[in-house]
Amino acid sequence: MPYYGIDIWYIVLVIPALILSIYAQAKVKSTYAKYSKVMSRRGMTSNEAVSYILRNNSIRDVAVQPVAGQLTDHYSPNEKIIRLSEGVYGQTSVAALGIAAHEAGHTVQHYSNYGPINFRNALVPVANIGSTLSMPLILIGFVFNFELLVNLGIIFFGLATLFHLVTLPVELNASSRAMKSLEASGALNDEELKMTKKVLTAAALTYVAALAVSFAQLLRLILISRRRNR
Repeated sequence: MPYYGIDIWYIVLVIPALILSIYAQAKVKSTYAKYSKVMSRRGMTSNEAVSYILRNNSIRDVAVQPVAGQLTDHYSPNEKIIRLSEGVYGQTSVAALGIAAHEAGHTVQHYSNYGPINFRNALVPVANIGSTLSMPLILIGFVFNFELLVNLGIIFFGLATLFHLVTLPVELNASSRAMKSLEASGALNDEELKMTKKVLTAAALTYVAALAVSFAQLLRLILISRRRNR
């Protein structure tokens, strides 16, 4: 809702969410940097932790490979590959073990037919389309005063927001599985488990922030649209 040249809803809704996002990114980087320097006393590597989790869940056809970059770790279900970043692959830090176990948690979700991750994967193409088309449709609709295009764009943006909403519990569940698996494996003692939990909690905050930004932007677009239609 522009007011004397100022987008009030952007200031009230989106900027606080963006500040949270910036904080979350800084938090995960600083937490990772801190605990990547703390080596686990038992000396189990991230690869060994992944192997333990996969073996414990009767998963034998998933490979583990290194990938360039920092915090670029991910599981590719189509390729059946867990890719671990340079600071995680083969490392023994409490941060590396937590991140590797988290990706193994996603693998277990996939193999156990975990409902939310199936729903999230199904949403990926729809969310990508929504992210690409939503803003152009809304802008064109505003310029030509075409309400249908605006509403369609908002719906598309809503689908992208839904993806963020579904992603959050999937990530939290993967971290929960990771912590339980690391505790069961004996890879980390109680003190180290607390450190690892801090790393995974910081990572989870980035998904909370992403949802907050997307939801704030969606609400802003709805409010602007309603204001213009009065």
